[in-house]
Amino acid sequence: MMTERPVLGWSDLAGKRVGVWGFGREGGANLRKLRSLGVEPVLVDDDPAEGAGEVLRTADGGLDALLKCDVVVKTPGLSRYRPEADRLRDAGVVLAGGLGLWLAEADRERVVVVTGTKGKSTTSSIIGHLLNGLGQRAAVGGNIGVCPYDPDLAAEKPDYWVVEVSSYQATDLAVTPPVTALTSLHPDHLPWHGDVERYYRDKLSALSRPGAALTVANGDEPLIRERVALLGPRVEWVGEDDDPGATWMEPLHLPGRHNRRNALIARAVLRALGIPGASGDTAPRASGERAARASGDTALRAAAEGYEGLPSRLKEIGVVAGVRFVDDSLSTNVLPTLAALDAFPGERVALIVGGQDRGIDYAELAEAVGGRQAPTSVRTLPDSGPRISRALKAAAPGTSVVDCPGLEEAVRDGFEWARPDGVVLLSPAAPSFGRFRDYRDRGDAFARAMRNLDI
Repeated sequence: MMTERPVLGWSDLAGKRVGVWGFGREGGANLRKLRSLGVEPVLVDDDPAEGAGEVLRTADGGLDALLKCDVVVKTPGLSRYRPEADRLRDAGVVLAGGLGLWLAEADRERVVVVTGTKGKSTTSSIIGHLLNGLGQRAAVGGNIGVCPYDPDLAAEKPDYWVVEVSSYQATDLAVTPPVTALTSLHPDHLPWHGDVERYYRDKLSALSRPGAALTVANGDEPLIRERVALLGPRVEWVGEDDDPGATWMEPLHLPGRHNRRNALIARAVLRALGIPGASGDTAPRASGERAARASGDTALRAAAEGYEGLPSRLKEIGVVAGVRFVDDSLSTNVLPTLAALDAFPGERVALIVGGQDRGIDYAELAEAVGGRQAPTSVRTLPDSGPRISRALKAAAPGTSVVDCPGLEEAVRDGFEWARPDGVVLLSPAAPSFGRFRDYRDRGDAFARAMRNLDI
């Protein structure tokens, strides 16, 4: 059963004893927001960076300081299920998140929440781009982009906020805007949530808090359809085969059928918001409706022009001796890696996978690799590489698999295999942490390794 969160906004924190727990990017925005309210909070972090100032370690007096607070605003990466969080709640301390505090006081008729295991960043960026192209002022924030409540953004007053919400952030929300979108659902982030069913419940809670009206959802995934009761009061299903004649999304230049669905989800969201220019009918039944759709598609096609995809999301970064190099470092789960492979039908692919090991099952990836008709070879990386290798050997014993000690070796070996006309695809199906700062750092390392090839 979903636990209701107290509806608490940022303005409610004025005059209270407040702690900021976790001092990363969002923690900095939390501090600035509190200071703008005249609140000087206690600052606590598990491992404060050098030079961070008066920041206490959680295990070295920090928890005791937080226990004296009325409200603790935590960073999303800190699990609500860790023992310290339990101690705070048992002591009557309210645990909140910056995004939830903002949404409680925002004009939610002009906010769209987008969530999903994968595809939420691309879909959020498409929605924001189309809104701007159709004459609205839109900003993209949350898990991608900026913190909507950061006082440094006080001058920005967009007509619409498109907010990407992670499963972590979803647990901080007490309310939901009328229009939301769900792009996918697949096991992920199990250490934070504890088990897969709790992950699903937490993720989907962003769609069904008080205020929810419509969820535009990926209709191609059985996992989502099986959980329709958690998707809010009304659902509009969108699939990659819908509206086969539509061409308005071509200027987005996004490869793969999954990205076609992401674009169709974005259009459905705009229609639900009543945005002029987005009202083309997906199933016209009369000549007047056909004309309306043509007009809508024309406006959407113009709005789609100039779109720039996300960094490290199926980005071709170069060609060396006929071999194309594609950076998909943002794929930190099996689901987007499956979609990345599907984006290269009939092409030889040297797939580079592996990274932080979160214990997820790689059997589905192994089956997909083994089922490809075109030649496919896999280069694995630490730390999850050995488990991926075992899954491949069990499900696809004929697949070429090479365990590599690092990314540079994987790039070099994959390039030699892919010559003369294949693809080297970095789509790790795992996070970068432990070896790289983040997915961008990993993508940059991939590009350097490509440039360093001795041809």
